[in-house]
Amino acid sequence: MPKLRTVVVVAGAAVLVRRAMRRRIQTSPLWPMPALENPTSGRPRSRALRLLVASRETVADGVVQLRLEGRDLPRWEPGAHLDLVLPSGLVRQYSLCGDPEDTSSYTIATRLIEDGRGGSREVHEQVREGMELEVRGPRNRFPLIEAPSYVFVVGGIGITPVLPMLRALGEGTEWRLVYGGRTRASMPFLEEIEKLGGDRVTVVAEDEDGLPNLDGLLADTAEGAAVYCCGPEGLIAAVEERFPQVRLERFTPRTSADGNSTFEVELRRTGRTLTVPADSTVLAAVRAQLPDTAYSCEQGFCGTCQQRVLEGEVEHRDELLTDAERADSMLICVSRARSERLVLDM
Repeated sequence: MPKLRTVVVVAGAAVLVRRAMRRRIQTSPLWPMPALENPTSGRPRSRALRLLVASRETVADGVVQLRLEGRDLPRWEPGAHLDLVLPSGLVRQYSLCGDPEDTSSYTIATRLIEDGRGGSREVHEQVREGMELEVRGPRNRFPLIEAPSYVFVVGGIGITPVLPMLRALGEGTEWRLVYGGRTRASMPFLEEIEKLGGDRVTVVAEDEDGLPNLDGLLADTAEGAAVYCCGPEGLIAAVEERFPQVRLERFTPRTSADGNSTFEVELRRTGRTLTVPADSTVLAAVRAQLPDTAYSCEQGFCGTCQQRVLEGEVEHRDELLTDAERADSMLICVSRARSERLVLDM
């Protein structure tokens, strides 16, 4: 009997120790263990939903709109976007352009980019009505704030996050929109927008540099107006030069005016030090050593590759993390080092 009592006591103690160790690991990723049971980094930021492609419609030259149906979908506000998981496994981000009050469907639109990375082509050529697609989100890094007046500067498919904003503005709200495109036929939702805004909408043809004449169009912008811009990088840079406080939504990750430089990354938990060349990314260097490292969009939008930063100064180029998150983490697909060395919790 004493032996049985001893076995029970030892087994109970082992269970308690195991539970304590699990809590210790979860609360401190630096605890010297080979791996975390529930990693604090490298995971999608929201749960996935399976939605039905209820309709597929061409809404402009080279632009396809999808309506994705589900039940009791998470609500969203103008400016929000979804992560769309394509049949190939590619993940791309698309702004929601439907009705925020509709909890039975999400509406997105995408332009075919001939020389892109393949996501838009897959939507245009392979996504059909009746298919099921996985989505994550919605998330919003481009919210509509309260302001005395608004100016929206949009290029092409950049209208998608702005359209719900225009619909949401009150009857007496002062706003105007500069909407640029190569041709009227290439500009999605143009007819609805012109009916909605009347003379508050200025439709402009791009000049040979691909930009509308912003100096003339924005010269009388009222002080205190909230300025929003979404479109190609050249348009964003031109608006940002004139209005440093502009609220932006990018199609691609931001770049550095000074170019990239080579730096080192130490992976603290695996004890390895890597060199990140100027023409490559932290993600590529890490995956050469740790091929199971989670990643998805490679554009700094989805958050799958987020990792904790233990030492060093980060040059953040993502469009996702909050200021608080940037204090101790980075998206390794696009962000780089300002210092000569970074230390990651990997």
